[in-house]
Amino acid sequence: MCKIMIPVGTSDFTEIRKEGFYYVDKSGMIAELMKTSGTKVTLITRPRRFGKTLGMSMLSAFFDIRQDSRELFEGLEISKQARLCADWMNQYPTLFLSLKSVDGLDFSGAYGRLTSVIAKIYKEHLYLLDSDKINPFDKEIFQRIAAKKATPEEIKDSLFMLTRMLEAYYEKQVILLIDEYDVPLAKASEKGYYPEMLDMLKGLMQTFKDNSSLKFAVITGCLRIAKESIFTGTNNFVSNTVSDTRLNEYFGFTQNELDRLLRDTGLTSHAAEMKAWYDGYHFGDLDVYCPWDVVNHVKNLLLDPSKKPLSYWKDSSDNAVIRSFIDYAGDAVTRKFETLLSGGYVIQTVEEDLTYDYLHSSEENLWSILYLTGYLTRVRAQELGNELIPKGSLALRIPNAEVKEIFESTIKKWFEDSSKAWKREELFAAVWSGEAEKVTSEMTRLLRKTISYHDYKEDFYHAFLAGIFAGAGYAVESNKEHGEGRSDVVVLDPAGDRAAVFEAKYSKELKNLTRDCDEAAAQIDERMYAEEFEEEYSQVVCYGIAFYKKRCMVRCKEL
Repeated sequence: MCKIMIPVGTSDFTEIRKEGFYYVDKSGMIAELMKTSGTKVTLITRPRRFGKTLGMSMLSAFFDIRQDSRELFEGLEISKQARLCADWMNQYPTLFLSLKSVDGLDFSGAYGRLTSVIAKIYKEHLYLLDSDKINPFDKEIFQRIAAKKATPEEIKDSLFMLTRMLEAYYEKQVILLIDEYDVPLAKASEKGYYPEMLDMLKGLMQTFKDNSSLKFAVITGCLRIAKESIFTGTNNFVSNTVSDTRLNEYFGFTQNELDRLLRDTGLTSHAAEMKAWYDGYHFGDLDVYCPWDVVNHVKNLLLDPSKKPLSYWKDSSDNAVIRSFIDYAGDAVTRKFETLLSGGYVIQTVEEDLTYDYLHSSEENLWSILYLTGYLTRVRAQELGNELIPKGSLALRIPNAEVKEIFESTIKKWFEDSSKAWKREELFAAVWSGEAEKVTSEMTRLLRKTISYHDYKEDFYHAFLAGIFAGAGYAVESNKEHGEGRSDVVVLDPAGDRAAVFEAKYSKELKNLTRDCDEAAAQIDERMYAEEFEEEYSQVVCYGIAFYKKRCMVRCKEL
């Protein structure tokens, strides 16, 4: 049994190191950031679950003047740079706060969470109240903020004031680390109080403007919100996104890191499934695995070596961005989704400066979100051959099996929900009257509204059939035992004293549609799927159906 302890759900660098958990060394990021230490503000945007919070926790442990972190970094890459460690390790007052918990059904609730976050970081520095170096008027405001009794204007100025107080106390400039800065805006956009939250955060972010108490700041988030929207007036501002190469090895696992982890845990036989499910992200010039998925799967494999890969990323969010995209979809978007689900790529304009209130204002914005949040990734230039990509556009595809499964499950749920709203009365009438041609035309019309692809095959069409009748007052049975086998879908209408039995086939070629339809109809008789319903219902209609992409053919036999 492997004794390695894999940390899952732990983003505290100090805890991981003190408890002896397995740690993939990302301390080289410190030296990389110090190469541009003259940059006042560095904004790093990466998809969720790519190690942003752990990285920021590591930076806090390294810089914070209140800590002694030599043991935490012993043996790590950064410890080899003695001069840098002497100049920077635990040498500066450091503020580290995360805004990922700032959420609420309305602005009042979210504002309450924000004041709690600010109050918590103030309470970490209560010693300032005992210092003669601190202005008495600032102490009064400090106490109101810590007690969550401050005015909105005082909350807006709170980070600026705290950096000024810390500089006065330590006589050194302050390092400010803000994690998940854009979560409050994402939640506000979703819940309908975006203008109020934007105003509040714009006030907080003014701490970066002309603040002589600030040594430098690092901010992380999922999206790079347009500078004029939230960072107005901030000079010496540098952003690092998934399109950039610098820093990418510090957010996600490289192939070498994954290989070492599998060797250390004795799981090298699982390398191929790891690559298929959790690799495929091309950030800048680097390929990386999603670290959240990798550590979850490794931990499960250590408990049960037969454990199959799961979509751990899906379980950490509701994936609302895909659903909102599908709801937006027109015919052009639908075709692009089908291309992606079939393993292909689409060429789209990508805009990296976005604002949450305009995310759904255009199709281009939606493709940009899917790329920037990790649902799609860039296709390598060498994989495109001679195909020319317009300036400002990228070739995008689904990165791996996990994200493909997220798309599939979201689309299936969309179909189940949206099919209930489609007008199906003419189809129902045709089904019960045995009008096969009418059933064919109505089924084809509904197929045109779906998002499908060839790999769904029978499973997709079974779900399509069941979804049409579900929620319309009928009892629907799928793949139940009837006669000498399993019919695909049975629709029961007890109030109307009738039942419909469907057997579906997937045609690999259009020319086989008629043959497959006849075989489906014949199979109902051969295996006596309808026999049990003849005694219970006065009317039983049987349909053989063959599907090819978004076309179908129906044969009917009324018993």
